[in-house]
Amino acid sequence: MNETIRKFGYPATLVAEYEHWVVLLRPAQPTLGSLVLAAKSDATAFSGLGPDAVAGLHAAVSDIEGTLADAVGYTKINYLMLMMVDPNVHFHVLPRYEGERSACGVTVRDAGWPKAPALGEAVELSPEQVDALGDWLRSLWPSAR
Repeated sequence: MNETIRKFGYPATLVAEYEHWVVLLRPAQPTLGSLVLAAKSDATAFSGLGPDAVAGLHAAVSDIEGTLADAVGYTKINYLMLMMVDPNVHFHVLPRYEGERSACGVTVRDAGWPKAPALGEAVELSPEQVDALGDWLRSLWPSAR
């Protein structure tokens, strides 16, 4: 796994894995259910991904959106490809909603709603919370149904 995937806590944060992508629980939660969708390749530019990796986005995104709809009932979903600090291709996936959502003893308010996400106001998860929220999301993933 590349540097960016490891930085986001792999393997402890792994929610789902695809041929070219991994879905990780974001250890800092600006909204409940925030994820990182990361390419397994060493590409540092979106254009550097191969056609198979780009085609593989569809399955991952479909599973993410279905799972997060069930899990947190989001109103909108944001995919942020920032890559300012972490070099490899990845998206921050943020389910957006008015108010707050709770699961596994963790409550997160969408502090930026209805504007840009408030990334600086994220709830930092403990290792136990990472385990609990990861287990919860994995149990809702299409492959677990």
